[in-house]
Amino acid sequence: MNLTIENILLIGSLLLLVSIFAGKTSYKFGVPTLLLFLGIGMLAGSDGIGGIRFNDPKLAQFIGIVSLNFILFSGGLDTNWTAVKPILREGIALSTIGVLITAVSLGTFVWFVTNFTIYESLLLGSIVSSTDAAAVFSILRSKSLALKTNLRPTLELESGSNDPMAYVLTIAFLTLVINQDKSFLSIIPFFLQQMIVGGIAGIAFGITSKYIINKIKLDFEGLYSVLVIALMFITFSATNFLGGNGFLAIYICAVYLGNQNLIHKKTILKMFDGLAWLMQIVLFLTLGLLVFPSQIIPYMGIGLLISIFLILVARPIGVFISLLFFKMKLKRRFYISWVGLRGAVPIVFATYPLLAGIDKANMIFNIVFFISVTSILIQGTTLSIVAKWLNVGLPETQKELTPTDLLMAENPKAEMKELLITSDCFAVGKKIVALNFPKNAIIAMIKRDGTYIIPKGLTKIETQDTLIVLADRPEAFDEVYKTLKNK
Repeated sequence: MNLTIENILLIGSLLLLVSIFAGKTSYKFGVPTLLLFLGIGMLAGSDGIGGIRFNDPKLAQFIGIVSLNFILFSGGLDTNWTAVKPILREGIALSTIGVLITAVSLGTFVWFVTNFTIYESLLLGSIVSSTDAAAVFSILRSKSLALKTNLRPTLELESGSNDPMAYVLTIAFLTLVINQDKSFLSIIPFFLQQMIVGGIAGIAFGITSKYIINKIKLDFEGLYSVLVIALMFITFSATNFLGGNGFLAIYICAVYLGNQNLIHKKTILKMFDGLAWLMQIVLFLTLGLLVFPSQIIPYMGIGLLISIFLILVARPIGVFISLLFFKMKLKRRFYISWVGLRGAVPIVFATYPLLAGIDKANMIFNIVFFISVTSILIQGTTLSIVAKWLNVGLPETQKELTPTDLLMAENPKAEMKELLITSDCFAVGKKIVALNFPKNAIIAMIKRDGTYIIPKGLTKIETQDTLIVLADRPEAFDEVYKTLKNK
């Protein structure tokens, strides 16, 4: 079946509906939802029962890049800076040095066991060198996996920030494959430019975006979400235009925004959470349609060998060396090594060699696809089991609410107090967005003149207002008092 304007909406909506219903029960059988989306796409494709012919790597790459924008941005918005700050150095080490070592060690192994050139081998290693943000975010959050100490923030920070490194390495080694006359040293200026410009642009666009969101006065609440989408794409495209890494920029921008007081922040977070899930489904369905299962079969043997080496050797080497100078229990290092899920991102990156037209592009794509599937199937289904085996997991009842959880919850199980605003309070006449309210507390409602007001970022606090405040623990009200009362 060929995709036409007449049937694309019908087919697309049916695939989405089937994916959502199938994903609802998939975890009862231990199957990661993302793998299910991928399988549905493959079944609907030209080699499956659906017979949909889709062989357009360029369109798939475009869908992949747009989807990754939403997935990384949503992950950044949900990143709690307070939780991330203590493990920031470990996360950066994993997402840079760890990715580089994984790429080089796997590339060297591929060079030994295949007829690939060294640059082609390093290209394949680079494509699958990063953990996949979509896979890690969705599996950890779908399983509601509670982990000890700062393990979960470490994993989410790594997965959200290491795709830029893998992207730079992929483009760099692809350049060396195409231009054999260039030396390895020629990619260093490109690498530095991508990372430095991307980092600076992310911070700059984050600060600018906060100013625009809080200062602009839109008539409809829903337009604020549209505004943030526009700012996200501007950040990505402008950074790329300046020669920086757009993926790095949007993640840093989102982390900054997610930890600031924004107007209609709850609406924005909920919208991006839903869009991130939509983009994950669309991305995996698209990549499932793009692949031809019959073409993967000849590479299953070498693909399995490379995948096992990546899971059991290359990933642990990258983790242990990058964390060599940090104090961390051995069990935590082993668990970080195991949560090295590969998903849609490597498959998207594998379209770059296809579009470049290099000799072994099709072989690389099919091997990468097989590696991603086996990684999600083997590692994704065993995260809870391995956490229990290594004793790094916590009972679900002990899982603490993050500020994002508290903000997003419809009926948060938290402490509640009513606070009266007197004339001598600092908060009188101030907009809520300007109060710098504690991240682990929210103003759920305001009682004013016998009526209840649902507060917004631009709502001004008045004398004799009674604020109904929710917090995740009693101690948080100390900070709330200081924010409201102190001159």
